[in-house]
Amino acid sequence: MNVAIVKYNAGNIYSVVNALKRLGIEPTLTDDAELLMKADKVLFPGQGHAGEAMDYLRARKLDLLIRDLKQPVFGICVGQQLLCRHSEEGDTECIGIFDAEVKRFQPQRHEDKVPCMGWQELRVSDNPILKNLGQHPYVYFVHSYYVPVCNETIATADYILPYSASMHKDNFYTCQFHPEKSGKVGEQIIKNFIDL
Repeated sequence: MNVAIVKYNAGNIYSVVNALKRLGIEPTLTDDAELLMKADKVLFPGQGHAGEAMDYLRARKLDLLIRDLKQPVFGICVGQQLLCRHSEEGDTECIGIFDAEVKRFQPQRHEDKVPCMGWQELRVSDNPILKNLGQHPYVYFVHSYYVPVCNETIATADYILPYSASMHKDNFYTCQFHPEKSGKVGEQIIKNFIDL
């Protein structure tokens, strides 16, 4: 299977490469349009600033390319946020697959820390990317911005308020958490995506 990872100036890509290698997949890390279009599956991971990431993608017309991909695409962390319409981070226009506004967590109490870091339980709906996770699946998050619950939300988590932990629309799947750092549950989610 030909699996590509979108290469752009957002960190943490190599932990995703390693997670795929543990599943026996040797992915291609690339910003080459032709390689991305030819891939069977495309992963769009990342950490970092939404505005800087979108600048890099736009300069190479990768924002338009990602929007037009027809094979399964998996946005992870900042990848989920960039697939939305707009982010409050740097007042950034994003790719626009999901008609959602990415918002910054606003602490309500003294103990509310931003960024949100650590393990949280997922509440999942029936979706092929979320099957076989067992009861009370926990996954690892690191983020200051979140996507509110919307029509495309397929899993939620709670930090200050309920928010979209995972989304799905057409051939686009996402998660706000880091499946590559989420043990057996995260490995199962990556496997589910590869098996789509």
